[in-house]
Amino acid sequence: MVLTAGVLGLLGTLIGTRVAIGLLVRKGYGQYVRDDGPVEHLKKKGTPTMGGIAIIIAVLLAYALAHLLFWRPPTASGLLLLGLFAGMGFVGFLDDWIKISRARSLGLDSKGKLVLQGLIGVAFAYLVFQFPDERGVTPASPAVSFLRDIGWLQLPVWLAMIWIIFIIAALSNGVNLSDGLDGLATGLCMMVFAAYALVNIWQYNQWCSQIMTAGPQCYQVRDPIDLAAISFALAGACFGFLWWNTSPAKIFMGDSGSLALGAAVAGLAIMTRTELLVVILGGMFVIITLSVVLQVGYFKLTGGKRLFKMAPLHHHFEMKGWAEQTVVVRFWIICGIFIAAGLGVFYTEWVAGLP
Repeated sequence: MVLTAGVLGLLGTLIGTRVAIGLLVRKGYGQYVRDDGPVEHLKKKGTPTMGGIAIIIAVLLAYALAHLLFWRPPTASGLLLLGLFAGMGFVGFLDDWIKISRARSLGLDSKGKLVLQGLIGVAFAYLVFQFPDERGVTPASPAVSFLRDIGWLQLPVWLAMIWIIFIIAALSNGVNLSDGLDGLATGLCMMVFAAYALVNIWQYNQWCSQIMTAGPQCYQVRDPIDLAAISFALAGACFGFLWWNTSPAKIFMGDSGSLALGAAVAGLAIMTRTELLVVILGGMFVIITLSVVLQVGYFKLTGGKRLFKMAPLHHHFEMKGWAEQTVVVRFWIICGIFIAAGLGVFYTEWVAGLP
C-alpha cells in the first residue's frame, strides 16, 4: 500500500501537471514577478502558477486509490493530515488567485493569511487530541517531542495546541519562503517527505501496538503505516512535479503548493512525535526562514542597512552572481546532509537505548 501510494502520487503529478499547464496557459493564469528581485527572474513572468493544485489532487487520489486497492480503511491520523494539507492548500489557492485576478505579485495581506492559517491550525490542533485508538493513543501528544515524547516536557492541552499551531505556521511559511527558484522547494520537500516515510516505516516495525515489537524502545504513536503511505505519496508527487518545475520551470507550485507542503511536514513532525527533529530534517527551511528574520531585524536596527544582498538566502547568492541552477543543486546537497544527520540521530537513539 505504501509503495503503491508513492507510485500513484508520482504518476498523478507527472501526468496531471502537464494537463494543468495546458489549462493554465489557455486561461492566462501566469506568475507576476517582483520588479526589485533578480533581473534574471523577469523572464519568468507569465509562467503558469498554482501548480500546487496538481500536487494536492495527486496526493489525495493516491491515498484514496491505494486504500481501495488494498481494501484498507483510512485512519484518523491520515485523514487529519490530509485535511491540514488540503486546508493550507486552499489558503494558498486564495493567495494565488488574488495575485492572478488583480495582476500583481502580492496576494493576501499578511494579517488575512495568518488568520486563515490560524483557523486551520486551531482546528487541527484540537482534533489531533481526539480519536484515541484501542490503547488510548491519540494522533498527537501534549508532550514536546524530539525523537519521541520528552517525558518532562508534558504541556497542558491548551499550551500544546499553541505549540502545534506555531509549528504549522513556522513550517508552512518556511516552505513558502523557500519557493523562489525553479525546483528548489520541490526538491527540498521531496527529500524531507522521503525521510519521514522511512521514519514512519521504522516506527511501524518497532510499534508498541504490535506484540512482537512492544518493549521499552517501542514507539508510542498512532497509525504509522498510514502516515508512511501519505509520506510516500507526497514524496512521489513532488518527484513527478519536479519534472515540470525544474529549470527552466514550465509551471510554479505557487502558494497553493508551498503552504500545503509545509503544513504536511508540520503534521508529520507532530504525529510522529519528532517535533524538534524536524529542525534537523528540515534544516534548509530553518536556514532560509532565519535569513529573512535576520534581514528584517538588521534592517530595522541599523536604520536601513542590509545583512544580505536580498532575502530569502537563495536570492542573496543569485545577487552575488551564482547561477540559479547552482544555488538549487547546492541547497539540495545541504538538505541531503541535514536529512542524513537527522535520520542518523533518529536511528542512533534507538540503538543506544537497547538493553
